[in-house]
Amino acid sequence: MFRFPVYAIPLLLTVPAFAHGQMKLDPNLPYQGVKSSPVSFNVDLSAVVTPPYKCKVLKIWMPIPPSDTIQEVTGSKFSTFPMKLEAKVGMEPLYGNRFAYFEFHNPQGAQMVRHQFTIKTHEVRWNIDTAKVPAIAKWPASFGPYLRGEPLIPLDERFAKVATSIVSERTNASQDLGKIFDWVQRTMKYSHVECSLQASAVHALDKKVGHCSDYHGLCTALSRNLGYPTRMVYGINPTPKPSPSHCKLEAFIPPYGWVCFDVSETQLLIAKIGKDETLDETAKKKLVAKATERFLAGFRDNTWFLQTRGSGYDLEPPAKHKVNVVRTIYAEADGETLPEPDPANPVQRAFSWMTLHHYEASRKVVNPFHDWRSLE
Repeated sequence: MFRFPVYAIPLLLTVPAFAHGQMKLDPNLPYQGVKSSPVSFNVDLSAVVTPPYKCKVLKIWMPIPPSDTIQEVTGSKFSTFPMKLEAKVGMEPLYGNRFAYFEFHNPQGAQMVRHQFTIKTHEVRWNIDTAKVPAIAKWPASFGPYLRGEPLIPLDERFAKVATSIVSERTNASQDLGKIFDWVQRTMKYSHVECSLQASAVHALDKKVGHCSDYHGLCTALSRNLGYPTRMVYGINPTPKPSPSHCKLEAFIPPYGWVCFDVSETQLLIAKIGKDETLDETAKKKLVAKATERFLAGFRDNTWFLQTRGSGYDLEPPAKHKVNVVRTIYAEADGETLPEPDPANPVQRAFSWMTLHHYEASRKVVNPFHDWRSLE
């Protein structure tokens, strides 16, 4: 059994991004924002992976959630069953994501990798004031990973044309990204049946349908084509659901630093408000306005915690291919990627691997995207 060392990180509000009149443009700037409503979860997260018959080498990478100014991880330990392996911990260099790596030789049947830990997290509001957001003529080179084109997040004529049709005259990140988000919400239809599971902007623009990562992959591509640093972040909802993984979007908006947005969940919440027969039209309009205001001001709920940042990177140790995103694990059998499952897909029946997950919260919490009363 492997126990991951825990480093104490003070959960204090970070220094402002403006210091002595100088703007701090640094992609490594700690999260800003106003924290509230702390809650701790005891997390028991496993993946059961079934390799093909006569597989010689099964490789599994499982993300290690980081401690930062929003969340703090303690008591982390890994174990495997039935074969007993020690985790090898590595950090990929592009975004700093950490993974526990397991290599099973000649596995006989399914193998389970288990991660148990406690995480304390918060609700965070950035309270963006659009008038205080400056226009940035040129971003430092350190923002390169968040402005680059990738196979599934293209910088090309097609995406640039769509982006400039939405934002014909650029102002600042807050206003322009707000227009991008609005267009995506009006254009995309949510589906677990027809989705990429890979945060593919290409799939989203072609099909106009997908799940959370496709929404945020499309937002990332359109935003980067306008010159705004953005990144996808994958994490876990520690609440009962078929699949625990969920993708959000982060954009670097001076002077607020990295700000969290959930485009797909806000769209679903607004749709839920519209269908609620207990509400009259006046109440619905007020709640929709509040949901939109909370969303555009920057909001991260305390019923989600971060596992990985970024997309299109090499694992550590390297896999045969780059990964676009890692949801709960990444697995290879004899150098071939095992297909991603989506247990929320009602028509899917075959899975190469599946998660088992259980959470105990320190107090009762409600997902604010599932209950509109959180807006009142």
